[in-house]
Amino acid sequence: MNTQPVVEADGLVQTYRIKRGLLREPAQLRAVGGVSFAVQRGRTLAVVGESGCGKSTLARMVTLIEQPTAGTLRLAGVDAVGADAAERRKLRRAVQLVFQNPYGSLNPRKKIGAALEAPLEINTRLARAEREERGRAMLAKVGLRPEHYTRYPHMFSGGQRQRIAIARALMLEPALLVADEPVSALDVSVQAQVLNLLVDLQHELGLAYLFISHDLGVVRHIAHEVMVMYLGLVMEQGPKERIFARPLHPYTQALLASTPAVDADRRAPRVVLQGELPSPLDPPAGCVFVTRCPYAAPRCRAERPELREVDARHVSCHFAEQFAAAPSP
Repeated sequence: MNTQPVVEADGLVQTYRIKRGLLREPAQLRAVGGVSFAVQRGRTLAVVGESGCGKSTLARMVTLIEQPTAGTLRLAGVDAVGADAAERRKLRRAVQLVFQNPYGSLNPRKKIGAALEAPLEINTRLARAEREERGRAMLAKVGLRPEHYTRYPHMFSGGQRQRIAIARALMLEPALLVADEPVSALDVSVQAQVLNLLVDLQHELGLAYLFISHDLGVVRHIAHEVMVMYLGLVMEQGPKERIFARPLHPYTQALLASTPAVDADRRAPRVVLQGELPSPLDPPAGCVFVTRCPYAAPRCRAERPELREVDARHVSCHFAEQFAAAPSP
């Protein structure tokens, strides 16, 4: 059995130069500040955090839309950062992206069949009949009917459009699917249907998922591993069961406390965050979470905590060991 990760990142950094007028030097905005992870076939890594934490920037690097400023990225064992243009074109077939908005990701002037066949038309030499055969088979795989093939996007609901977007992403038989908030624009009842479809496709095709979300309720349903980000840095990273059962970073605790739970026994103790998210152009000098953390101490303002292993996961908090040793609430 091949245990090589489908995607492996080590110290990925993305920095942007922001213009600040004619007479001022451009500012440096570090959107992602050194992120490492690996995802195997049939596994899902969920990346969680508020808007502006670097989730979507990470997705753009993994899908080769953006070149990282620093760090390494390997897709199926191949160096994606140092690859030449021809190699990068090949690698792009192995990783596909599902966007957040099912209404904006499909061309309203193209029939669904044409949208599904387009990746094959661009990237393969298949005959038209074979492209259509594959497109119709994929449409059935995501739970849509044969007559849908000749209809236009405006004739479908949001959930159906997202199924079509998933089908299009799978046309090139990728090993990795990057899903950037794929259900956040859908009704709650439809979200469950799309998530179940993703789980079924993963089991059937052995896909690896990088699942971007701000909703831990959604993540609980689909993830195997969880990576919590804040201002471009990893706060906590590890197995879903460990993190949901006992979060060790105050930011993870706050995110879990804000997630609705019907079962009273599964509700996390309430953690109230004070203040606003700091500007990524001027992050705090010590721990980036210090301005909103209810446990902040002088050490947190002076010294940035390293990401280290505590209780079978990695945590970036000076007091992670104390949280791990404390009695369960």
